[in-house]
Amino acid sequence: MSKIKNAFQNGKAFIAFLTAGDPSSDKTVEYILDMEEAGADLVEIGIPFSDPTAEGVVIQEANIRALKAGMTTDGVFDIVRRVREKSQIPLVFLTYLNPVFHYGYDAFFEKCRELSVDGIIIPDLPFEEKGELAPIAASNGVDLISMISPTSEERIRKIAEDAAGFIYIVSSMGVTGVRSQITTDLSSIVNMVRKVTKIPCAVGFGISTPEQAEKMAAVSDGAIVGSAIVKIIAANGANAGEALKEYVRSMKAGVRAAD
Repeated sequence: MSKIKNAFQNGKAFIAFLTAGDPSSDKTVEYILDMEEAGADLVEIGIPFSDPTAEGVVIQEANIRALKAGMTTDGVFDIVRRVREKSQIPLVFLTYLNPVFHYGYDAFFEKCRELSVDGIIIPDLPFEEKGELAPIAASNGVDLISMISPTSEERIRKIAEDAAGFIYIVSSMGVTGVRSQITTDLSSIVNMVRKVTKIPCAVGFGISTPEQAEKMAAVSDGAIVGSAIVKIIAANGANAGEALKEYVRSMKAGVRAAD
């Protein structure tokens, strides 16, 4: 059974993202555990892919670094295995459909079940086509997490009604990356979602400061941060641990201020 609900049990959740294998497998394991120690409630692990269409340049470059260093899907599973030896923090994969399809849906999700991967986010899987793998994921205890962007009320309602784990609300149209301002009327989107489901929703894309995290968590159930974390790792490489912990502590404090 998915542990995702645990991330939201004690108030607003801080969700952290990093790319597996950047700068190395060993450091990815270390940094996941560091971020948990600093207050992260859930960690998204990016499976490196050559064409990450939803990602901005920061995460694209992290994907390239990880692939050049030899990271594979099995390598990512090994990272999870090593994390699970020390931690039961909720873990979610972020990847694209092709790596999962290439691995084989059944084999991929059976491996997720074996290693207690709690959920998966697939940005290039349209809602209308999720039926080809959602039952396989669910039968293995993996939540297929829906993304909702600023769109029509009808579509938001339809996606929310069928959601699992948590709902990833995209703060702004476009790709991932740090934004100086987020102007989308997120409270209206969250209100639409809450009319049809009790599943928690968290906001991502563009959040980088404690003030932004507090603002986003105030209108939802949590904040998701990726590019700002990946930038710290890019800048510090194998010595990013302390900088990551300091940053995650500050972001968790921002999220906690919204409770």
